[in-house]
Amino acid sequence: MLASELEKVARTLSAKERARLVEAFLESLQDTPAAEVATAWNREIEARLHAYERGELQSLRAESVFAQARLLGR
Repeated sequence: MLASELEKVARTLSAKERARLVEAFLESLQDTPAAEVATAWNREIEARLHAYERGELQSLRAESVFAQARLLGR
Protein backbone atom coordinates (compact mmCIF):
# COMPACT_ATOMS: atom_id res chain seq x y z
CA MET A 1 0.00 0.00 0.00
CA LEU A 2 1.33 3.42 -0.93
CA ALA A 3 1.68 6.13 1.70
CA SER A 4 -0.98 8.22 -0.03
CA GLU A 5 -3.45 5.30 0.10
CA LEU A 6 -2.62 4.69 3.74
CA GLU A 7 -3.22 8.37 4.49
CA LYS A 8 -6.67 8.22 2.84
CA VAL A 9 -7.62 5.22 4.96
CA ALA A 10 -6.21 6.82 8.12
CA ARG A 11 -8.34 9.93 7.58
CA THR A 12 -11.47 7.77 7.82
CA LEU A 13 -10.54 6.64 11.34
CA SER A 14 -11.75 8.26 14.53
CA ALA A 15 -9.47 10.71 16.30
CA LYS A 16 -8.71 8.09 18.96
CA GLU A 17 -7.79 5.49 16.33
CA ARG A 18 -5.60 7.99 14.44
CA ALA A 19 -3.82 8.90 17.67
CA ARG A 20 -3.14 5.23 18.35
CA LEU A 21 -1.81 4.83 14.80
CA VAL A 22 0.47 7.84 15.19
CA GLU A 23 1.83 6.43 18.45
CA ALA A 24 2.54 3.11 16.75
CA PHE A 25 4.32 4.83 13.86
CA LEU A 26 6.40 7.00 16.17
CA GLU A 27 7.34 4.03 18.32
CA SER A 28 8.42 2.13 15.20
CA LEU A 29 10.97 4.89 14.51
CA GLN A 30 12.61 4.58 17.92
CA ASP A 31 15.45 2.24 18.77
CA THR A 32 13.90 1.41 22.14
CA PRO A 33 10.18 0.60 22.35
CA ALA A 34 8.08 2.93 24.53
CA ALA A 35 7.13 0.07 26.84
CA GLU A 36 10.80 -0.53 27.65
CA VAL A 37 11.35 3.16 28.32
CA ALA A 38 8.27 3.30 30.57
CA THR A 39 9.46 0.24 32.48
CA ALA A 40 12.91 1.76 32.98
CA TRP A 41 11.39 5.05 34.20
CA ASN A 42 9.12 3.19 36.61
CA ARG A 43 12.15 1.38 38.06
CA GLU A 44 13.98 4.69 38.41
CA ILE A 45 10.99 6.31 40.12
CA GLU A 46 10.69 3.43 42.58
CA ALA A 47 14.42 3.53 43.34
CA ARG A 48 14.34 7.29 43.97
CA LEU A 49 11.22 7.02 46.12
CA HIS A 50 12.80 4.31 48.28
CA ALA A 51 16.02 6.32 48.58
CA TYR A 52 13.96 9.34 49.68
CA GLU A 53 12.07 7.23 52.23
CA ARG A 54 15.40 5.96 53.62
CA GLY A 55 16.57 9.56 53.97
CA GLU A 56 19.23 9.26 51.28
CA LEU A 57 17.67 11.96 49.06
CA GLN A 58 16.32 15.37 49.93
CA SER A 59 13.26 16.88 48.36
CA LEU A 60 13.17 20.28 46.69
CA ARG A 61 10.36 22.82 46.79
CA ALA A 62 8.43 22.93 43.51
CA GLU A 63 8.84 26.71 43.34
CA SER A 64 12.62 26.32 43.39
CA VAL A 65 12.57 23.68 40.68
CA PHE A 66 10.32 25.74 38.40
CA ALA A 67 12.37 28.88 38.95
CA GLN A 68 15.55 27.02 38.04
CA ALA A 69 13.86 25.52 34.98
CA ARG A 70 12.77 28.98 33.83
CA LEU A 71 16.36 30.22 34.16
CA LEU A 72 17.67 27.27 32.15
CA GLY A 73 15.03 27.82 29.49
CA ARG A 74 16.24 31.33 28.67
